Amino acid sequence: MSTPSAAPADHRFEVWAPRPERVRLWLDGAVHPMRADAGGWWRTTVPAPGSARYGYLLDDDETVLPDPRSPRQPDGVHAPSALIPQVAPPRWAGRELPGALVYELHIGTFTPEGTFDAAVERLPYLVEMGVGFVQVMPVNAFNGTHGWGYDGVGWYAVHEPYGGPSGLERFVAAAHRSGLGVLLDVVHNHLGPSGNYLGRFGPYETDGATPWGRTINLDGAGSAEVRRFILDDMAWWLRRYGVDGLRLDAVHALVDRSGRHLLQDAADLTAELSAELGRPLALVAESDLNDPRLVTAADRGGYGLTAQWNDDMHHAVHTFVSGERQGYYADFGSPECLATVLTEGFFHAGTFSSFRGRVHGARIDPALVAPSQLLAYTCTHDQVGNRARGDRPAEYLSPGRLAIKAALVLFSAFTPMLFMGEEWGARTPFRFFTSHPEPELARATVEGRTAEFAEHGWPPGEVPDPQDPGTFAASHLDWTERERPENARLLRTYRALIALRADPALADDDLRSVSTDHPGEASWFAVHRGDLTLIVNVSAAPVTAPFGGVAVLEWAASSAQGDATIVPGESFVVLRRAA
Repeated sequence: MSTPSAAPADHRFEVWAPRPERVRLWLDGAVHPMRADAGGWWRTTVPAPGSARYGYLLDDDETVLPDPRSPRQPDGVHAPSALIPQVAPPRWAGRELPGALVYELHIGTFTPEGTFDAAVERLPYLVEMGVGFVQVMPVNAFNGTHGWGYDGVGWYAVHEPYGGPSGLERFVAAAHRSGLGVLLDVVHNHLGPSGNYLGRFGPYETDGATPWGRTINLDGAGSAEVRRFILDDMAWWLRRYGVDGLRLDAVHALVDRSGRHLLQDAADLTAELSAELGRPLALVAESDLNDPRLVTAADRGGYGLTAQWNDDMHHAVHTFVSGERQGYYADFGSPECLATVLTEGFFHAGTFSSFRGRVHGARIDPALVAPSQLLAYTCTHDQVGNRARGDRPAEYLSPGRLAIKAALVLFSAFTPMLFMGEEWGARTPFRFFTSHPEPELARATVEGRTAEFAEHGWPPGEVPDPQDPGTFAASHLDWTERERPENARLLRTYRALIALRADPALADDDLRSVSTDHPGEASWFAVHRGDLTLIVNVSAAPVTAPFGGVAVLEWAASSAQGDATIVPGESFVVLRRAA
Protein backbone atom coordinates (compact mmCIF):
# COMPACT_ATOMS: atom_id res chain seq x y z
CA MET A 1 0.00 0.00 0.00
CA SER A 2 1.53 3.33 -1.04
CA THR A 3 1.99 6.10 1.48
CA PRO A 4 0.26 9.38 0.58
CA SER A 5 2.72 12.16 -0.22
CA ALA A 6 2.90 15.09 2.12
CA ALA A 7 0.73 18.07 1.29
CA PRO A 8 2.57 21.02 -0.23
CA ALA A 9 3.83 23.40 2.43
CA ASP A 10 2.98 27.07 2.42
CA HIS A 11 5.61 29.12 0.62
CA ARG A 12 6.02 32.87 0.63
CA PHE A 13 6.61 34.37 -2.81
CA GLU A 14 7.84 37.94 -3.05
CA VAL A 15 9.28 40.08 -5.80
CA TRP A 16 10.35 43.71 -6.04
CA ALA A 17 8.45 45.18 -8.98
CA PRO A 18 7.76 48.92 -8.66
CA ARG A 19 7.15 49.40 -12.39
CA PRO A 20 4.04 47.28 -13.15
CA GLU A 21 0.66 48.17 -11.68
CA ARG A 22 -0.30 44.53 -11.21
CA VAL A 23 1.74 41.42 -10.49
CA ARG A 24 0.40 37.87 -10.34
CA LEU A 25 2.12 34.67 -9.33
CA TRP A 26 2.10 31.81 -11.84
CA LEU A 27 2.60 28.52 -9.98
CA ASP A 28 2.53 25.20 -11.83
CA GLY A 29 -0.11 26.54 -14.21
CA ALA A 30 -2.29 28.24 -11.61
CA VAL A 31 -2.42 32.02 -11.20
CA HIS A 32 -2.57 33.74 -7.80
CA PRO A 33 -3.02 37.45 -7.02
CA MET A 34 -0.32 39.34 -5.16
CA ARG A 35 -0.42 42.49 -3.03
CA ALA A 36 2.12 45.29 -3.02
CA ASP A 37 3.50 47.41 -0.21
CA ALA A 38 4.55 51.03 -0.49
CA GLY A 39 8.09 50.01 -1.45
CA GLY A 40 7.05 48.08 -4.54
CA TRP A 41 7.37 44.58 -3.04
CA TRP A 42 4.62 42.18 -4.13
CA ARG A 43 3.88 39.19 -1.87
CA THR A 44 1.64 36.20 -1.44
CA THR A 45 1.79 32.94 0.50
CA VAL A 46 0.39 29.80 -1.12
CA PRO A 47 0.99 26.04 -0.83
CA ALA A 48 3.79 24.90 -3.16
CA PRO A 49 5.55 21.57 -3.64
CA GLY A 50 9.32 21.62 -3.24
CA SER A 51 9.87 21.18 -6.98
CA ALA A 52 7.32 23.80 -8.06
CA ARG A 53 7.81 25.83 -11.22
CA TYR A 54 6.79 29.44 -10.85
CA GLY A 55 7.10 32.91 -12.35
CA TYR A 56 5.38 36.26 -12.52
CA LEU A 57 2.82 37.90 -14.79
CA LEU A 58 3.20 41.68 -15.04
CA ASP A 59 0.15 43.88 -15.71
CA ASP A 60 -1.98 42.27 -18.45
CA ASP A 61 0.86 40.40 -20.12
CA GLU A 62 0.30 36.64 -19.90
CA THR A 63 3.99 35.86 -20.49
CA VAL A 64 5.46 34.09 -17.48
CA LEU A 65 8.69 35.83 -16.49
CA PRO A 66 11.33 34.16 -14.30
CA ASP A 67 11.92 35.38 -10.79
CA PRO A 68 14.71 38.00 -10.64
CA ARG A 69 16.01 36.03 -7.64
CA SER A 70 15.37 32.66 -9.21
CA PRO A 71 17.39 29.89 -7.53
CA ARG A 72 17.07 27.58 -10.53
CA GLN A 73 16.24 27.79 -14.25
CA PRO A 74 15.90 24.13 -15.24
CA ASP A 75 14.53 24.91 -18.71
CA GLY A 76 16.66 27.93 -19.52
CA VAL A 77 16.67 31.61 -18.69
CA HIS A 78 13.47 32.38 -20.64
CA ALA A 79 11.41 29.72 -18.84
CA PRO A 80 9.73 29.67 -15.41
CA SER A 81 11.85 29.41 -12.30
CA ALA A 82 11.98 26.45 -9.93
CA LEU A 83 12.19 26.16 -6.17
CA ILE A 84 15.13 24.32 -4.61
CA PRO A 85 15.53 22.80 -1.14
CA GLN A 86 16.84 25.18 1.48
CA VAL A 87 19.74 23.04 2.65
CA ALA A 88 22.68 24.17 4.75
CA PRO A 89 26.18 23.32 3.49
CA PRO A 90 28.36 21.07 5.70
CA ARG A 91 30.34 23.09 8.20
CA TRP A 92 34.07 23.40 7.85
CA ALA A 93 36.69 25.62 9.48
CA GLY A 94 37.63 27.44 6.29
CA ARG A 95 41.03 28.87 5.46
CA GLU A 96 42.64 32.25 4.92
CA LEU A 97 43.18 33.47 1.36
CA PRO A 98 46.27 35.72 1.61
CA GLY A 99 49.37 33.80 0.56
CA ALA A 100 47.50 30.66 -0.50
CA LEU A 101 47.79 29.30 -4.05
CA VAL A 102 44.70 30.06 -6.14
CA TYR A 103 43.77 27.97 -9.20
CA GLU A 104 41.37 29.53 -11.70
CA LEU A 105 39.26 27.14 -13.75
CA HIS A 106 36.29 27.09 -16.09
CA ILE A 107 33.88 24.27 -15.26
CA GLY A 108 32.84 23.75 -18.87
CA THR A 109 36.38 23.17 -20.21
CA PHE A 110 38.32 21.94 -17.16
CA THR A 111 37.29 18.36 -17.96
CA PRO A 112 35.98 16.61 -21.10
CA GLU A 113 32.56 16.30 -19.46
CA GLY A 114 32.40 19.95 -18.41
CA THR A 115 30.44 19.39 -15.19
CA PHE A 116 30.86 19.99 -11.46
CA ASP A 117 30.93 16.26 -10.81
CA ALA A 118 33.71 15.70 -13.34
CA ALA A 119 35.69 18.57 -11.80
CA VAL A 120 35.38 16.88 -8.38
CA GLU A 121 37.39 13.96 -9.76
CA ARG A 122 40.33 16.32 -10.41
CA LEU A 123 40.41 17.89 -6.95
CA PRO A 124 42.96 15.38 -5.53
CA TYR A 125 45.38 16.46 -8.26
CA LEU A 126 45.03 20.09 -7.16
CA VAL A 127 45.51 19.19 -3.50
CA GLU A 128 48.66 17.21 -4.30
CA MET A 129 50.03 20.17 -6.22
CA GLY A 130 49.57 22.48 -3.24
CA VAL A 131 46.53 24.51 -4.32
CA GLY A 132 44.67 26.27 -1.50
CA PHE A 133 41.68 27.71 -3.37
CA VAL A 134 39.91 26.93 -6.61
CA GLN A 135 38.52 30.03 -8.27
CA VAL A 136 35.59 29.07 -10.49
CA MET A 137 34.64 31.28 -13.42
CA PRO A 138 30.97 32.42 -13.34
CA VAL A 139 28.38 29.66 -13.05
CA ASN A 140 25.22 31.77 -12.79
CA ALA A 141 22.52 31.13 -15.37
CA PHE A 142 23.00 32.39 -18.93
CA ASN A 143 21.35 31.61 -22.25
CA GLY A 144 22.86 28.85 -24.35
CA THR A 145 24.74 25.72 -23.46
CA HIS A 146 28.28 27.05 -23.11
CA GLY A 147 30.13 30.32 -22.70
CA TRP A 148 32.57 32.09 -20.41
CA GLY A 149 29.74 32.93 -18.00
CA TYR A 150 30.04 36.72 -18.03
CA ASP A 151 26.70 37.12 -19.85
CA GLY A 152 24.66 35.87 -16.90
CA VAL A 153 21.10 37.03 -16.32
CA GLY A 154 20.04 34.69 -13.53
CA TRP A 155 22.36 35.97 -10.85
CA TYR A 156 21.05 33.61 -8.14
CA ALA A 157 20.73 30.49 -10.33
CA VAL A 158 23.36 27.92 -11.33
CA HIS A 159 23.95 27.07 -15.00
CA GLU A 160 22.10 23.80 -15.63
CA PRO A 161 24.54 22.14 -18.09
CA TYR A 162 27.22 22.24 -15.37
CA GLY A 163 25.00 20.31 -12.96
CA GLY A 164 22.71 23.00 -11.57
CA PRO A 165 22.38 23.84 -7.88
CA SER A 166 22.93 20.30 -6.62
CA GLY A 167 26.06 19.98 -8.73
CA LEU A 168 27.54 23.11 -7.19
CA GLU A 169 26.61 21.85 -3.72
CA ARG A 170 28.51 18.60 -4.36
CA PHE A 171 31.50 20.45 -5.78
CA VAL A 172 31.84 22.81 -2.81
CA ALA A 173 31.37 19.97 -0.30
CA ALA A 174 34.02 17.85 -2.05
CA ALA A 175 36.44 20.76 -2.17
CA HIS A 176 36.01 21.38 1.55
CA ARG A 177 36.50 17.69 2.35
CA SER A 178 39.78 17.96 0.45
CA GLY A 179 40.82 21.07 2.39
CA LEU A 180 40.30 23.39 -0.59
CA GLY A 181 38.56 26.72 -0.38
CA VAL A 182 36.24 27.83 -3.19
CA LEU A 183 36.15 31.31 -4.69
CA LEU A 184 33.27 32.02 -7.05
CA ASP A 185 33.51 34.61 -9.82
CA VAL A 186 30.40 36.82 -9.80
CA VAL A 187 29.38 39.56 -12.23
CA HIS A 188 27.42 42.53 -10.91
CA ASN A 189 28.54 45.25 -13.32
CA HIS A 190 26.22 44.36 -16.23
CA LEU A 191 23.62 41.86 -17.39
CA GLY A 192 23.78 39.56 -20.40
CA PRO A 193 21.95 40.33 -23.65
CA SER A 194 19.55 37.37 -23.61
CA GLY A 195 17.05 36.62 -20.86
CA ASN A 196 17.42 39.91 -19.03
CA TYR A 197 13.89 40.76 -17.86
CA LEU A 198 14.87 42.84 -14.84
CA GLY A 199 13.93 46.11 -16.51
CA ARG A 200 10.33 44.92 -16.68
CA PHE A 201 10.27 44.70 -12.90
CA GLY A 202 12.21 47.78 -11.78
CA PRO A 203 15.04 50.26 -12.45
CA TYR A 204 17.93 47.78 -12.29
CA GLU A 205 19.87 49.46 -15.11
CA THR A 206 20.70 52.99 -16.24
CA ASP A 207 21.21 54.57 -19.65
CA GLY A 208 24.96 54.47 -19.10
CA ALA A 209 27.10 51.79 -20.70
CA THR A 210 29.98 49.50 -19.91
CA PRO A 211 31.87 47.67 -22.68
CA TRP A 212 29.50 44.73 -22.13
CA GLY A 213 26.08 46.27 -21.47
CA ARG A 214 24.21 48.99 -19.64
CA THR A 215 25.44 50.04 -16.22
CA ILE A 216 23.70 48.85 -13.10
CA ASN A 217 21.71 51.41 -11.10
CA LEU A 218 23.75 51.85 -7.93
CA ASP A 219 23.03 55.50 -7.16
CA GLY A 220 19.85 56.62 -8.93
CA ALA A 221 16.17 56.45 -8.08
CA GLY A 222 15.31 52.99 -6.77
CA SER A 223 18.97 52.09 -6.30
CA ALA A 224 18.55 51.09 -2.65
CA GLU A 225 16.70 47.91 -3.70
CA VAL A 226 19.13 47.27 -6.56
CA ARG A 227 22.02 47.45 -4.12
CA ARG A 228 20.12 45.13 -1.79
CA PHE A 229 19.61 42.74 -4.74
CA ILE A 230 23.39 42.58 -5.29
CA LEU A 231 24.31 42.25 -1.62
CA ASP A 232 21.71 39.54 -1.12
CA ASP A 233 23.19 37.71 -4.10
CA MET A 234 26.63 37.83 -2.49
CA ALA A 235 25.19 36.48 0.75
CA TRP A 236 23.33 33.76 -1.19
CA TRP A 237 26.53 32.22 -2.55
CA LEU A 238 28.45 32.59 0.70
CA ARG A 239 25.74 31.27 3.01
CA ARG A 240 23.56 28.96 0.90
CA TYR A 241 26.34 27.23 -1.05
CA GLY A 242 29.12 27.72 1.48
CA VAL A 243 31.68 29.19 -0.90
CA ASP A 244 34.63 30.83 0.81
CA GLY A 245 34.81 34.03 -1.15
CA LEU A 246 33.80 35.92 -4.25
CA ARG A 247 35.86 37.26 -7.10
CA LEU A 248 34.08 40.50 -8.07
CA ASP A 249 34.30 41.04 -11.81
CA ALA A 250 35.50 44.41 -13.14
CA VAL A 251 34.63 46.54 -10.13
CA HIS A 252 35.81 49.62 -12.05
CA ALA A 253 32.58 49.23 -14.06
CA LEU A 254 30.44 49.58 -10.91
CA VAL A 255 29.40 53.20 -11.32
CA ASP A 256 28.52 54.41 -7.84
CA ARG A 257 28.48 58.12 -7.04
CA SER A 258 26.66 57.72 -3.74
CA GLY A 259 28.24 58.74 -0.48
CA ARG A 260 29.14 55.15 0.32
CA HIS A 261 30.39 52.81 -2.38
CA LEU A 262 28.68 49.46 -2.85
CA LEU A 263 32.03 47.73 -2.27
CA GLN A 264 32.18 49.13 1.25
CA ASP A 265 28.77 47.66 1.97
CA ALA A 266 29.94 44.37 0.46
CA ALA A 267 33.00 44.29 2.71
CA ASP A 268 30.86 44.97 5.79
CA LEU A 269 28.39 42.27 4.78
CA THR A 270 31.18 39.75 4.27
CA ALA A 271 32.69 40.52 7.67
CA GLU A 272 29.29 40.03 9.31
CA LEU A 273 28.75 36.72 7.51
CA SER A 274 32.24 35.57 8.46
CA ALA A 275 31.41 36.14 12.13
CA GLU A 276 28.03 34.46 11.73
CA LEU A 277 29.41 31.38 9.95
CA GLY A 278 32.58 31.14 12.01
CA ARG A 279 35.04 30.93 9.11
CA PRO A 280 37.11 33.29 6.96
CA LEU A 281 35.41 34.80 3.91
CA ALA A 282 37.13 36.76 1.17
CA LEU A 283 36.22 39.39 -1.42
CA VAL A 284 38.66 39.68 -4.32
CA ALA A 285 38.29 42.56 -6.76
CA GLU A 286 39.20 42.54 -10.41
CA SER A 287 40.07 46.17 -10.98
CA ASP A 288 41.60 48.27 -13.74
CA LEU A 289 42.13 51.20 -11.39
CA ASN A 290 45.39 50.39 -9.55
CA ASP A 291 43.63 51.85 -6.53
CA PRO A 292 45.03 50.73 -3.14
CA ARG A 293 41.87 51.92 -1.40
CA LEU A 294 40.12 48.74 -2.52
CA VAL A 295 42.18 46.62 -0.13
CA THR A 296 42.99 49.23 2.50
CA ALA A 297 41.20 48.66 5.81
CA ALA A 298 38.01 50.62 6.32
CA ASP A 299 39.36 52.31 9.47
CA ARG A 300 42.28 53.59 7.39
CA GLY A 301 40.09 55.14 4.71
CA GLY A 302 39.74 52.15 2.38
CA TYR A 303 36.97 49.83 1.18
CA GLY A 304 38.20 46.86 3.19
CA LEU A 305 38.26 44.15 0.49
CA THR A 306 40.50 41.14 1.03
CA ALA A 307 42.55 41.27 -2.17
CA GLN A 308 42.62 42.44 -5.77
CA TRP A 309 44.00 41.15 -9.05
CA ASN A 310 47.22 42.84 -10.15
CA ASP A 311 47.49 43.01 -13.93
CA ASP A 312 50.65 45.12 -13.65
CA MET A 313 52.45 42.04 -12.33
CA HIS A 314 51.23 39.97 -15.26
CA HIS A 315 52.24 42.62 -17.77
CA ALA A 316 55.67 43.18 -16.21
CA VAL A 317 56.52 39.47 -16.14
CA HIS A 318 55.02 38.63 -19.51
CA THR A 319 56.73 41.43 -21.41
CA PHE A 320 60.10 40.90 -19.70
CA VAL A 321 60.08 37.20 -20.60
CA SER A 322 58.26 37.20 -23.96
CA GLY A 323 59.36 40.50 -25.49
CA GLU A 324 55.81 41.40 -26.55
CA ARG A 325 55.07 45.14 -26.46
CA GLN A 326 51.76 45.59 -28.31
CA GLY A 327 48.66 47.34 -26.96
CA TYR A 328 48.58 47.82 -23.20
CA TYR A 329 52.02 46.17 -22.92
CA ALA A 330 53.68 49.28 -24.39
CA ASP A 331 54.90 50.72 -21.08
CA PHE A 332 56.11 47.37 -19.73
CA GLY A 333 59.05 45.08 -20.47
CA SER A 334 62.11 46.66 -18.89
CA PRO A 335 63.95 45.24 -15.88
CA GLU A 336 63.21 48.51 -14.09
CA CYS A 337 59.48 47.97 -14.64
CA LEU A 338 59.67 44.44 -13.22
CA ALA A 339 61.67 45.66 -10.22
CA THR A 340 59.10 48.36 -9.53
CA VAL A 341 56.19 45.93 -9.53
CA LEU A 342 57.95 43.35 -7.34
CA THR A 343 58.93 45.92 -4.71
CA GLU A 344 56.08 48.46 -4.91
CA GLY A 345 53.09 46.44 -6.13
CA PHE A 346 51.94 48.62 -9.04
CA PHE A 347 53.92 49.96 -11.98
CA HIS A 348 51.39 52.66 -12.87
CA ALA A 349 51.03 54.41 -9.53
CA GLY A 350 50.30 58.03 -10.31
CA THR A 351 52.41 57.71 -13.45
CA PHE A 352 51.65 58.28 -17.14
CA SER A 353 50.09 55.39 -19.04
CA SER A 354 50.72 55.72 -22.77
CA PHE A 355 47.99 53.18 -23.53
CA ARG A 356 45.42 55.26 -21.65
CA GLY A 357 46.95 58.62 -22.54
CA ARG A 358 46.77 59.83 -18.95
CA VAL A 359 48.15 59.49 -15.46
CA HIS A 360 46.96 56.25 -13.92
CA GLY A 361 46.88 54.53 -10.54
CA ALA A 362 48.08 55.44 -7.07
CA ARG A 363 51.05 54.42 -4.97
CA ILE A 364 50.68 51.62 -2.43
CA ASP A 365 51.62 52.49 1.13
CA PRO A 366 53.31 49.29 2.39
CA ALA A 367 52.27 50.18 5.92
CA LEU A 368 48.62 49.86 4.86
CA VAL A 369 48.62 47.17 2.16
CA ALA A 370 50.42 43.82 2.34
CA PRO A 371 51.71 42.19 -0.86
CA SER A 372 49.58 39.11 -0.17
CA GLN A 373 46.55 41.35 -0.85
CA LEU A 374 47.57 41.43 -4.51
CA LEU A 375 47.03 38.39 -6.73
CA ALA A 376 49.89 37.67 -9.14
CA TYR A 377 49.71 35.45 -12.21
CA THR A 378 51.26 34.70 -15.60
CA CYS A 379 47.95 33.55 -17.11
CA THR A 380 44.25 34.22 -16.53
CA HIS A 381 41.14 33.53 -18.57
CA ASP A 382 41.38 37.13 -19.81
CA GLN A 383 45.08 37.25 -20.60
CA VAL A 384 44.78 34.04 -22.65
CA GLY A 385 41.22 34.18 -23.91
CA ASN A 386 41.33 37.80 -25.01
CA ARG A 387 44.20 37.16 -27.38
CA ALA A 388 42.82 36.82 -30.90
CA ARG A 389 43.50 33.07 -31.15
CA GLY A 390 43.29 32.31 -27.43
CA ASP A 391 46.82 30.95 -27.63
CA ARG A 392 48.62 30.04 -24.43
CA PRO A 393 52.24 31.03 -23.68
CA ALA A 394 53.36 27.44 -24.33
CA GLU A 395 52.65 28.02 -28.02
CA TYR A 396 55.27 30.74 -28.39
CA LEU A 397 57.64 30.46 -25.42
CA SER A 398 60.26 27.82 -24.67
CA PRO A 399 59.78 25.58 -21.61
CA GLY A 400 62.63 27.46 -19.92
CA ARG A 401 60.88 30.79 -20.36
CA LEU A 402 57.63 29.31 -19.05
CA ALA A 403 59.58 28.15 -15.98
CA ILE A 404 61.02 31.64 -15.53
CA LYS A 405 57.55 33.20 -15.54
CA ALA A 406 56.40 30.66 -12.96
CA ALA A 407 59.44 31.32 -10.76
CA LEU A 408 58.92 35.09 -10.78
CA VAL A 409 55.28 34.74 -9.68
CA LEU A 410 55.68 31.93 -7.17
CA PHE A 411 58.80 33.44 -5.59
CA SER A 412 57.09 36.82 -5.22
CA ALA A 413 55.51 38.13 -2.02
CA PHE A 414 52.10 38.28 -3.73
CA THR A 415 49.31 35.71 -3.51
CA PRO A 416 49.88 33.53 -6.60
CA MET A 417 47.23 32.33 -9.01
CA LEU A 418 47.48 29.77 -11.81
CA PHE A 419 45.13 29.33 -14.74
CA MET A 420 44.09 25.73 -15.41
CA GLY A 421 46.71 23.76 -17.31
CA GLU A 422 49.36 26.45 -17.02
CA GLU A 423 51.35 24.27 -14.64
CA TRP A 424 52.18 21.69 -17.31
CA GLY A 425 52.45 24.14 -20.20
CA ALA A 426 49.10 23.27 -21.78
CA ARG A 427 48.98 23.99 -25.48
CA THR A 428 45.21 23.72 -25.81
CA PRO A 429 43.95 27.26 -26.41
CA PHE A 430 41.41 29.00 -24.24
CA ARG A 431 39.35 30.89 -26.77
CA PHE A 432 36.39 33.19 -26.44
CA PHE A 433 33.35 30.98 -27.06
CA THR A 434 29.59 31.57 -27.00
CA SER A 435 26.41 29.66 -27.86
CA HIS A 436 23.79 32.36 -28.36
CA PRO A 437 20.66 30.67 -29.78
CA GLU A 438 19.38 33.93 -31.30
CA PRO A 439 20.75 34.31 -34.87
CA GLU A 440 21.00 38.09 -34.68
CA LEU A 441 22.90 38.00 -31.38
CA ALA A 442 25.16 35.24 -32.65
CA ARG A 443 25.94 37.26 -35.78
CA ALA A 444 26.63 40.43 -33.79
CA THR A 445 29.01 38.53 -31.49
CA VAL A 446 30.98 37.10 -34.40
CA GLU A 447 31.15 40.42 -36.23
CA GLY A 448 32.12 42.31 -33.09
CA ARG A 449 34.93 39.90 -32.26
CA THR A 450 36.27 40.06 -35.82
CA ALA A 451 36.13 43.87 -35.95
CA GLU A 452 37.82 44.20 -32.55
CA PHE A 453 40.89 42.27 -33.65
CA ALA A 454 40.93 43.71 -37.17
CA GLU A 455 41.85 47.01 -35.50
CA HIS A 456 45.00 45.28 -34.22
CA GLY A 457 45.94 43.84 -37.61
CA TRP A 458 44.44 40.35 -37.35
CA PRO A 459 42.92 39.06 -40.64
CA PRO A 460 39.31 37.91 -40.14
CA GLY A 461 40.16 34.31 -41.03
CA GLU A 462 42.60 34.04 -38.14
CA VAL A 463 40.10 34.99 -35.45
CA PRO A 464 38.17 31.89 -34.29
CA ASP A 465 34.39 32.11 -34.62
CA PRO A 466 33.11 32.22 -31.01
CA GLN A 467 29.82 30.61 -32.12
CA ASP A 468 31.52 27.65 -33.79
CA PRO A 469 31.16 24.59 -31.50
CA GLY A 470 34.71 23.70 -32.49
CA THR A 471 35.97 26.84 -30.77
CA PHE A 472 34.51 25.59 -27.51
CA ALA A 473 35.71 22.02 -28.07
CA ALA A 474 39.28 23.15 -28.76
CA SER A 475 39.37 25.02 -25.44
CA HIS A 476 39.01 21.89 -23.31
CA LEU A 477 42.11 20.87 -21.40
CA ASP A 478 43.95 17.84 -22.73
CA TRP A 479 44.98 16.08 -19.53
CA THR A 480 47.11 13.56 -21.44
CA GLU A 481 49.59 16.35 -22.20
CA ARG A 482 50.96 15.92 -18.67
CA GLU A 483 52.45 12.58 -19.72
CA ARG A 484 54.82 14.13 -22.25
CA PRO A 485 58.37 14.50 -20.89
CA GLU A 486 58.62 18.28 -21.45
CA ASN A 487 55.21 18.86 -19.80
CA ALA A 488 55.99 16.55 -16.89
CA ARG A 489 59.24 18.40 -16.28
CA LEU A 490 57.48 21.76 -16.14
CA LEU A 491 54.83 20.33 -13.80
CA ARG A 492 57.55 19.04 -11.45
CA THR A 493 59.08 22.52 -11.46
CA TYR A 494 55.77 24.17 -10.60
CA ARG A 495 55.27 21.75 -7.72
CA ALA A 496 58.78 22.43 -6.43
CA LEU A 497 58.26 26.20 -6.63
CA ILE A 498 54.93 25.87 -4.81
CA ALA A 499 56.56 23.78 -2.08
CA LEU A 500 59.34 26.35 -1.76
CA ARG A 501 56.78 28.95 -0.71
CA ALA A 502 56.69 27.26 2.70
CA ASP A 503 60.33 28.26 3.31
CA PRO A 504 60.65 30.71 6.25
CA ALA A 505 62.63 33.07 4.00
CA LEU A 506 59.45 33.73 2.02
CA ALA A 507 57.20 34.32 5.02
CA ASP A 508 57.57 38.11 5.33
CA ASP A 509 54.32 39.74 4.14
CA ASP A 510 55.77 43.19 3.51
CA LEU A 511 56.80 44.81 0.24
CA ARG A 512 59.76 46.34 2.06
CA SER A 513 61.21 42.85 2.56
CA VAL A 514 61.71 42.36 -1.20
CA SER A 515 64.71 43.71 -3.14
CA THR A 516 65.94 43.21 -6.69
CA ASP A 517 69.09 43.51 -8.83
CA HIS A 518 69.62 43.53 -12.57
CA PRO A 519 72.36 44.61 -15.02
CA GLY A 520 70.26 47.27 -16.74
CA GLU A 521 69.25 45.21 -19.74
CA ALA A 522 67.02 42.19 -20.23
CA SER A 523 69.50 39.39 -19.55
CA TRP A 524 69.48 38.32 -15.92
CA PHE A 525 67.32 39.55 -13.05
CA ALA A 526 67.56 38.76 -9.34
CA VAL A 527 64.96 38.88 -6.56
CA HIS A 528 66.02 38.67 -2.90
CA ARG A 529 63.75 37.53 -0.07
CA GLY A 530 65.29 36.63 3.27
CA ASP A 531 68.36 34.46 2.63
CA LEU A 532 67.00 33.23 -0.72
CA THR A 533 67.81 34.76 -4.10
CA LEU A 534 66.03 33.95 -7.34
CA ILE A 535 68.11 34.58 -10.50
CA VAL A 536 66.41 34.33 -13.88
CA ASN A 537 68.22 34.42 -17.22
CA VAL A 538 65.97 35.33 -20.15
CA SER A 539 68.79 35.40 -22.70
CA ALA A 540 69.74 32.35 -24.78
CA ALA A 541 73.38 32.36 -23.61
CA PRO A 542 74.62 31.63 -20.06
CA VAL A 543 75.14 34.65 -17.80
CA THR A 544 77.21 35.22 -14.71
CA ALA A 545 75.26 36.87 -11.89
CA PRO A 546 77.20 38.36 -8.96
CA PHE A 547 75.53 36.25 -6.27
CA GLY A 548 76.76 33.09 -4.62
CA GLY A 549 75.10 30.43 -2.57
CA VAL A 550 73.81 26.90 -2.59
CA ALA A 551 71.28 26.04 -5.28
CA VAL A 552 68.03 24.80 -3.72
CA LEU A 553 65.96 24.75 -6.92
CA GLU A 554 66.84 25.26 -10.58
CA TRP A 555 65.54 24.65 -14.09
CA ALA A 556 68.94 23.71 -15.53
CA ALA A 557 72.22 23.02 -13.76
CA SER A 558 73.93 26.23 -12.63
CA SER A 559 77.53 26.42 -11.48
CA ALA A 560 79.37 28.46 -8.87
CA GLN A 561 82.22 30.78 -9.80
CA GLY A 562 83.57 32.24 -6.59
CA ASP A 563 80.94 34.62 -5.25
CA ALA A 564 79.04 34.47 -8.55
CA THR A 565 76.75 31.97 -10.22
CA ILE A 566 76.64 30.95 -13.88
CA VAL A 567 73.02 30.50 -14.94
CA PRO A 568 72.29 28.65 -18.21
CA GLY A 569 70.28 30.34 -20.94
CA GLU A 570 66.52 30.57 -20.51
CA SER A 571 66.69 29.20 -17.00
CA PHE A 572 66.45 30.12 -13.33
CA VAL A 573 68.07 29.16 -10.07
CA VAL A 574 67.11 29.77 -6.44
CA LEU A 575 70.14 30.17 -4.16
CA ARG A 576 70.39 30.09 -0.41
CA ARG A 577 73.01 32.65 0.45
CA ALA A 578 75.52 32.13 3.24
CA ALA A 579 74.80 33.97 6.49
